[in-house]
Amino acid sequence: MTTQTSEQIWNDLEANLPTGEYLIAKAIINKPSPRLLYALDAEKQRHILIVLRLNETGIEDTRSRGISVLSRDLQVHGQPSSSYIDIVCHDVVGHSAFDLIGNEITLELEDTEKEPSEIVRRIIMKWRRFWGQVPQQILSRDEVIGLIAEIWFLTKWLIPAIGPSTALKRWRGPFGARHDFEWGERSIEVKASTSTRGRLHYIHGLEQLEPPENGDLYLFSLKMREEDGGEVTLPYIIEECNNQLISDEDTLTQFETALIQTGYSPIHNDEYIKIHMRVIDEALFSVKDNFPRLTHNCILGDLSSGIEYIEYIINLNGYDNLIVARSPLEYVSF
Repeated sequence: MTTQTSEQIWNDLEANLPTGEYLIAKAIINKPSPRLLYALDAEKQRHILIVLRLNETGIEDTRSRGISVLSRDLQVHGQPSSSYIDIVCHDVVGHSAFDLIGNEITLELEDTEKEPSEIVRRIIMKWRRFWGQVPQQILSRDEVIGLIAEIWFLTKWLIPAIGPSTALKRWRGPFGARHDFEWGERSIEVKASTSTRGRLHYIHGLEQLEPPENGDLYLFSLKMREEDGGEVTLPYIIEECNNQLISDEDTLTQFETALIQTGYSPIHNDEYIKIHMRVIDEALFSVKDNFPRLTHNCILGDLSSGIEYIEYIINLNGYDNLIVARSPLEYVSF
């Protein structure tokens, strides 16, 4: 039997709406005893239902805008009376995200060792920050690659060195700071490159490689190659970071708030996961001495009033003398 898409299931249910307080439901996956059902009520509100087995605990969560969770006994048309976790979508705009929540829960339920209430709690907690924040446009390829590099540095370098809470406080780029990571008298600018010629990076403006006032600037260079077999995708590196933060809800909230600021939403993960990267080289450079850069001090006199923006490319091949760390193991927090 061919598995229907979520939209096909919703359309089938709409053709046979229940009356009164009944729900009409259909399995999201084709199994003899489905654990998860899609359901509609008489008002066409969409429900995701999870059958609770003996000794399984329920859950209630009404803190999310547009979505609520409760546990209750329900009479579903065509189904025996049972106890369910009932996840309800109150916002038509959120239908696409609601389907993705259903897909995530379905995959998690395949692991019979996991308690359904804990699966739902964790997934709803993640989506709470993104609900209603879906951007109008998907991130461009260059934006995806740049975001991978920032989260790579955060996850592989900074968090292991100084801990999750402090590391997240230093990730300031998503909030409009001049450099991607800033604290005290130190800043780190993160750059990604997919050039076959080496460490070539685009620099945007004359201020990007100017150090903080009375401080030092570093540049983290991540060289990657796009390959079908590459394991690094944007959803992959986000999930890896999530796993390091999962025990600290406040820090996880900081991370997901920063992601929202970048324009990221998991609703586009089906597209983001198509960009597979393999990391070729990574290095942290000290931006000083003969580091190739343009700043206001490099340009004599004022720029012409007709020049609004300067963008240029730097080539870090041959500047190994400015490398202060080639791997997270060599990185010493400043």
